[in-house]
Amino acid sequence: MKALYDPPKIVKLIFNKFIWNAPKNKILFTFDDGPNTETTPMILKKLSDLHIKAVFFCVGTNLLKFPSLVDEIVSEGHLIGNHTWNHKKVIDFQNNDFQNEIAKFNEYMLQKFNHKVELFRPPHGKINFKFYRNANAHQLKVMMWSLLTYDYKNDLKVVKFALQKYLIHNSIIVMHDSEKSKNVIYDSIEWANDMIIEKNLNIGNPASCLS
Repeated sequence: MKALYDPPKIVKLIFNKFIWNAPKNKILFTFDDGPNTETTPMILKKLSDLHIKAVFFCVGTNLLKFPSLVDEIVSEGHLIGNHTWNHKKVIDFQNNDFQNEIAKFNEYMLQKFNHKVELFRPPHGKINFKFYRNANAHQLKVMMWSLLTYDYKNDLKVVKFALQKYLIHNSIIVMHDSEKSKNVIYDSIEWANDMIIEKNLNIGNPASCLS
């Protein structure tokens, strides 16, 4: 059961150059797949209210659609991570895909928003040895996770169970900045914050935790 929420230790050992748990015994909030007009504004509002900084693993095509939201994410002190240009699974990458999917994203963020992207998360969490070798060769800082909330099921009870059962002192929490989680994302962040307080844990600022 736990492996559905937190990847097994053997996987973390095999792919040990990836970031699986948050450094410095702090909990990190991360949001995949955005930005979009349905959920990004409410996520930013709730994070601001709770004084939480997060990592937004964005999709390149969404950067083009919603540049004002990208500006807002950056201006509010959050980090933007690379989630590929087209939300393409890295296990399907061909020879030119690193340049097309990863470098294109980073170059666009730097040129358009003056934001240097240092983190990458593979869509759907799908990885293999070929990607692991290529990521190391390209010196990618790959951040995975240690607590999948299943917020994309749009059921707050599912999110509550994940947080109650598996939230620990160095969890990297995954939520989704997308329409599939829009009915629960606001309350999910609130609930996660409440659980962190109840368990006497600490939230980290990604920029300082990963420095």
